[in-house]
Amino acid sequence: MARYIGPKTKISRKFGEPLYGADKHFEKKNFPPGMHGQNKRRKKVSEYGVQLAEKQKAKATYGILEKQFRNTFIRASHRKGVTGEVLLQLIEARLDNMVYRLGIAPTRAAARQLVSHRHITVNGTVANIPSYAIRPGDIIGVRERSKSLEVITESLSGRGNAYSWMEWDEDKMAGKFLNYPERAEIPENINEQLIVELYSK
Repeated sequence: MARYIGPKTKISRKFGEPLYGADKHFEKKNFPPGMHGQNKRRKKVSEYGVQLAEKQKAKATYGILEKQFRNTFIRASHRKGVTGEVLLQLIEARLDNMVYRLGIAPTRAAARQLVSHRHITVNGTVANIPSYAIRPGDIIGVRERSKSLEVITESLSGRGNAYSWMEWDEDKMAGKFLNYPERAEIPENINEQLIVELYSK
């Protein structure tokens, strides 16, 4: 499966915010990349440019390439509710993102790798497709033989506050997806309406 494996700090600098979490290199060079990044006077960005940048930021944040992102938007547009909000809900319900949100992996990239390497189960069955759509009521757990993996134990030891749309069972090392989150519960700094406007052109 194709994925972006280039320099992540460069992407964060492009959008002016640390998309992949705390980044000392981003803090040190908090200006656009390129030899003229610090001094170049940028031309006024068009409406299309603003919308495109927001879509690219969302794709970079969640680690999704164009085809999957567009397909998710099409699914969202056929569901009831506000399309932009439904889009983010569907992305949040991806298996790799859920593994990250539960604290099983420190980053979405690490979560994607854990899923691909068959360390994660859904309702007791091994799942190795990062884009697998989790539904309310599903149980996401760590495979029995993988519970002692250092990357998993270290990540779980540093778990932050749990999200309201999921619950975690520490003894079983498994989490339950309770419901799709409301927009206010999703912490990502994304203006989903701009993405809807872009795809609606």
